[in-house]
Amino acid sequence: MQQHFTSAQSGLFGRRLKHARGARIPVTVVTGFLGAGKTTLVKHFLQTPEGRGTALVVNEFGTAGIDDALLRESTDETVLLGNGCLCCNVRSDLQVALRRLVSERERGQVPHFGRVVIETSGLADPSPILRTFATDRALGDEFHVGTMIAVVDAVNGAATLAQFPEARQQVVLADRLMLTKTDLANSNATQDLMAELHRLNAHAPIEIVSNGFADPARFLEEQGQVAGPVFTGEAVHGDSIASFVLREDVPVQWPVFARTMETLVALRGSDLLRAKGFLNVEGCQGPVLVQFVQHLAHPPVELAAWPDHQRESRVVFITRNMGEAEVRRLFDAVRALTI
Repeated sequence: MQQHFTSAQSGLFGRRLKHARGARIPVTVVTGFLGAGKTTLVKHFLQTPEGRGTALVVNEFGTAGIDDALLRESTDETVLLGNGCLCCNVRSDLQVALRRLVSERERGQVPHFGRVVIETSGLADPSPILRTFATDRALGDEFHVGTMIAVVDAVNGAATLAQFPEARQQVVLADRLMLTKTDLANSNATQDLMAELHRLNAHAPIEIVSNGFADPARFLEEQGQVAGPVFTGEAVHGDSIASFVLREDVPVQWPVFARTMETLVALRGSDLLRAKGFLNVEGCQGPVLVQFVQHLAHPPVELAAWPDHQRESRVVFITRNMGEAEVRRLFDAVRALTI
């Protein structure tokens, strides 16, 4: 991690329109486990001509909207549903948010949109989303789920499917599966993973995604709900899964952060479900985006500007059998040894 920042240019690091009467707004649901690459995939779609006129609903498990901040500049209307997942306590929030979007669009308070993309929390069972549109008559008169995409990480996908029922639910319910990070995974392991995905969902085509770019047409498909049973039980997240945010008001020394995360990945990588956020790094003009998924550390990227008014460092951690206190103590210990 110490060798990623080599670019001299980047500092230390390298009209109002109403929809036709009777027409329903198509909804694309993008699901997938933590760190699978959903945000990158959605961001690239929003930047294509086909992605114009899309309203985005983002749900995150945790108290800080990192993905929301990253995506906000890519679309005219973004709604963040935080502090939970769509399978649990914010289903009513989803209904309220979608109704508000339609109402504000008709009043000209938000730009016209002809499609909605919902990016679920990585820990969400997406079946209640289908049930919400099916059982809420008013919502069903305005919207319909056109397609559900499940994003699967080729590096961690096999282990994730084995350990987490939410991940299997996401795959089973999908109309299409998108496999990411195949360039980082063993080819034999990737083939085995694809076989397992086909076993779980034989009707869903599997598409290899390169660098987060997918055919925009995949987001516009009208495949409807999947054949076969829809799971109706609410997902229950075990008490072993925790979410917390580490914040820092003063600039961060990169060696302290990098060495702490290296240690955390080495000792508890399998329990580091995701860590993602922005850092205000000493010597950098813009925020540094960092992301870790279990044993995989993504190269840090310095952004040209902060995506919102908050210039503080903030990293969202989602962990298993590991709390905020332990992580903070590790940071303190490394800081004491480094300075």
